[in-house]
Formats: sequence, structure tokens, C-alpha cells
Amino acid sequence: MDHYLELLKIILPEFIINHFDLVKHTKKREIMHLYFEELNVTPKEESKRTLIAHGFHKEVTIQDFPLMGNTVYLHVKRRRWLDKTFKQVMQRDWNLVAQGTRMTTEFAASLKEINQY
Repeated sequence: MDHYLELLKIILPEFIINHFDLVKHTKKREIMHLYFEELNVTPKEESKRTLIAHGFHKEVTIQDFPLMGNTVYLHVKRRRWLDKTFKQVMQRDWNLVAQGTRMTTEFAASLKEINQY
């Protein structure tokens, strides 16, 4: 199974593969939709707190690199945790979307690089 993960890390942003679980995928004509949910692994920086999974934030849709002639959309649901002691809701601060776009930061950076030539 690990060799599939290594292949996915080449095709998709590595942080998605490391921190999210692919829960669903669809393909209609030349459009692929990949649905991810953040793994139920509490942030290391919050190891001193007692956190329990507390649902998900609203799904974010991000356009990623085209793949084999298909437009690719990543649907990402970030997890929320509840601090049992202080009754505070917390989440990781993911920088998933390039500012001013609806694309992953890697895709936006590559388009910017291509545009400079």
C-alpha cells in the first residue's frame, strides 16, 4: 500500500497525502473531483491539551494541476477539535489556497513561473 502513497505524493500536494484521507472520488467527462477529510490526529503543537474530534469545517474546493487531460478539484474538509478542559474549539491553520485564487499554492506558483517565460 505504501507504494500507492508514494505515487500519490508525486501527483497531489504532499501535505494532502500526509494529513488527509481520500474519502471519495468522482470523474465526469474531463473533470475529476477528489474529496479529502483531515485525519483524526491531534496537532503535535497541542499535545499538552486534551482534545477530542469535534466535526469538520465547511468544505473548501481548490483547483489543482490538470491530470492526464482532466481538470482536478480537491474538496477538502478540515477537522475541528474541542479542548475538553477549556471548552474551546480549535483547528490547524492550513494554508491550502493561494491568496486571491481558488487553486492550491503549488499550482498557483507553477502558473506564475510559467507566466514569467
